[in-house]
Amino acid sequence: MNLKEIERVVAGIQTHLFRNSNSFSIGMLKSNFKGAGLQFKEHQVYTPGDDVRFIDWKLSAKSSNTYVKTFEEERNIEIIPFLDITNTMFMGYKGVSKLQAAIEIVCLLYLLAEKTKDKIKPIIYTGKSQILPPQAGKEGITFFISILEKKNILLDSGKVNLEYSLDVKDSKREGLLKSLVARGKEVVYLSDFSDFDNIELINKLLYRRNMHCFKVMSPIDNMKKMPYSIFTNINNKNITVRANTSGEKELKGRFKKLDVSQRYLETFIREML
Repeated sequence: MNLKEIERVVAGIQTHLFRNSNSFSIGMLKSNFKGAGLQFKEHQVYTPGDDVRFIDWKLSAKSSNTYVKTFEEERNIEIIPFLDITNTMFMGYKGVSKLQAAIEIVCLLYLLAEKTKDKIKPIIYTGKSQILPPQAGKEGITFFISILEKKNILLDSGKVNLEYSLDVKDSKREGLLKSLVARGKEVVYLSDFSDFDNIELINKLLYRRNMHCFKVMSPIDNMKKMPYSIFTNINNKNITVRANTSGEKELKGRFKKLDVSQRYLETFIREML
């Protein structure tokens, strides 16, 4: 896909994001991802309710008014969305796959980061991890989409390629996650946890403040009691797979569910506020 076609896809994604996330707010990033410190902004006349700790007594002594110092947060935070692509992430509801929802959330973070002067540094896991350079805004989305297309995860139309073949799984995903969280990185983990071996590790990470975990789900994932049939297409042959989620490994700690049959973008923002 050439640059103009990529920009067309990006424009379509942006339109979809704004249309389907009425709660769109940069407050989401400011409230959840804290800056490194505070930088002096200006003096303002004291009004009841202002923090008395910030009164500038020297300036106030030279004037008939009492002044307080105001500050703004030093941003430029690096937010790391971890896109965990497994075979079951291609499943979904009425044409919307779990992977599509996760990709849209990463794009939404790019747009929000441009407003807050932060950077988005996605990690794409397809059996092997690929770390993208930190960017923000439309430029970041364009690069992100181009990488997904080069990996054949997205088609030229911007749609998820349902015939994509995953890489052979390595053992570095869990270690990378642990390292990022330990170093204080702000990680937004997007996965359906269908292919996560070390559930004990993820449960420990879920209690960390800088680990923001979202379990992306479809209506099938909510079926616990009975086995169900999945009709799919592999090598142009219709097959039926018998599956049962009753033995699903239990997640503990701080995580949120995103159901692709619901308004998942609004749910994501609401949960992050």
